[in-house]
Amino acid sequence: MSPRVVVLDYGSGNVRSAVRAVERTGAQVELTGDLQRAAAADGLLVPGVGAFAAVMAGLTRAGAVEVIRERHERQLPMLGICVGQQVFFSAGTEHGVTAAGIGLWPGEVTRLEADVIPHMGWDQVQVPAGSRMFSGIENERFYFVHSYAAHVKPAGSVSTLSTHGRPFVAAVEDGSTWSTQFHPEKSGDAGAALLTNWVNALD
Repeated sequence: MSPRVVVLDYGSGNVRSAVRAVERTGAQVELTGDLQRAAAADGLLVPGVGAFAAVMAGLTRAGAVEVIRERHERQLPMLGICVGQQVFFSAGTEHGVTAAGIGLWPGEVTRLEADVIPHMGWDQVQVPAGSRMFSGIENERFYFVHSYAAHVKPAGSVSTLSTHGRPFVAAVEDGSTWSTQFHPEKSGDAGAALLTNWVNALD
């Protein structure tokens, strides 16, 4: 039977492209804010669009923060995308305001240090040995659109970096908790292959 994936619906803007992209892997996909279904899914995808504090507020209102923490602690598969990766860290600072994150990993999300902000478009990533997320797509480019990022790799993780001004965390594999700063659902064949790698890891 195909893996069951929940795309968490907590008011984070347009997530239909993520739903469609995961559906193309052959998984059964449901867009829902039902916390019981999110907790029980084979894989939970946490999207994130907009500001760090707004995404955290949406997750908190939906009651989803504890579900995410529990899945991480129990090593039940998750994939955070864009700000969905950022909120897995301890805090995020935007426009001088610091908001607490979910805190799966220590570290603060801060503004990129580069001549051109936001970082928008296709870019390369530096994939470390042992990555399951990037298996077969180690040399591909992925689509980024962001002005903030984490800059310190979570200890014990397989973390992939990219560079815009200075290096930042482009993706994390921490056991069954995976995340990307870029948008795999907007990254063409390479993004489709990455999502397939994630869905295959749910078995």
